[in-house]
Amino acid sequence: MASALENLETQLELFIENIRQIRIIVSDFQPQGQNVLNQKIQGLVNGLQEIDKLKSQVQDVHVPLEVFDYIDQGRNPQLYTKDCIEKALTKNEQVKGKIDAYRKFKANMLVELNRLRQDMYHVYLLKNEEYVPEPINYFEIQEDEDNMNL
Repeated sequence: MASALENLETQLELFIENIRQIRIIVSDFQPQGQNVLNQKIQGLVNGLQEIDKLKSQVQDVHVPLEVFDYIDQGRNPQLYTKDCIEKALTKNEQVKGKIDAYRKFKANMLVELNRLRQDMYHVYLLKNEEYVPEPINYFEIQEDEDNMNL
């Protein structure tokens, strides 16, 4: 797979170089340069044919559309991966925060349920046999409640 991509990259580089040379020839065209221009145009056609032959070898390569947006905006497409990772890390931190908040809520709820209705607390524990209560740090819960009251 890497060799197919490398071949395509090489052909594209040759094609781009050929276009650059044609641009130079055309920008200062002299009648005696017609043969050279014809050769370069023929090389351009051959290059397109080579690129067309290579397309079947890279059919399974998928490029996200956002990468093309990066290119259109004049940004480096290699930054796309970095930005995706940063977005994933940010989202991961948000989700982790929500999970921690739910765990604290559950711990608070169980503490209050145990304090107010011990009979219901034991029923809950019996119905949720897979539930293994985490050790509850009552001081941490109290500190959190104190901080919420500020």
